Amino acid sequence: MNVLAIDVGGTHVKCLVSGEQTPRRFDSGPKMTPEAMIRGVDELVQDWSYDVISIGFPAPVSRGKVMHEPANLGDGWVGFDFQAAFGCPVRIINDAAMQALGSYNGGRMLFLGLGTGLGSALIADGVVIPLELAHLGYKKGTYEDYLGERGLQRLGKRRWRKHVESVAQAFHHVLQLEDIVIGGGNVRHLDGLPPFCRAGNNALAFVGGFRMWDDATASAART
Repeated sequence: MNVLAIDVGGTHVKCLVSGEQTPRRFDSGPKMTPEAMIRGVDELVQDWSYDVISIGFPAPVSRGKVMHEPANLGDGWVGFDFQAAFGCPVRIINDAAMQALGSYNGGRMLFLGLGTGLGSALIADGVVIPLELAHLGYKKGTYEDYLGERGLQRLGKRRWRKHVESVAQAFHHVLQLEDIVIGGGNVRHLDGLPPFCRAGNNALAFVGGFRMWDDATASAART
């Protein structure tokens, strides 16, 4: 079975089909609707053969349904029928959860995605639990205010790095974690990783997309 994995982001939509090595992408942006995304994917992968699709989406997803309109894309995503639009079986989860699934090596792992915002997901003994840690209160704002892009720009790299380390250590203790993966585009701004942490890789989102159709992880990934 060939799986097409789609990683939907605020600046790009990236695609990779199982068996291929090089992802393809096109621009997204604040005006992109689901119909525009479908057209872009169809044009991008017309020479690829696939049977099913996995989508990592930058908004809360529950039981295969987009729960809220994304902050960095256009409207129309809530209630959209991806399976009907693509004409094949589709599974969709939060984008941080898909990358977490691709990064998972066992045990209890927290994924933190340092990007425009703060993506987060917990995997405990193979069960994927999407989180919205970004919106929890922290200091004089939220975790996203300090660890997201706004925090990086406001605080500067040195102070931002201290907050990343402090938050990672706190979650490691409170959640009794065995592993923390720090991914997202801004991981490159870290000067070394906090204890108990390892660097993620955006390419692992595609691995997560492929794993969503493995028998052993399919039911756990459809959160």
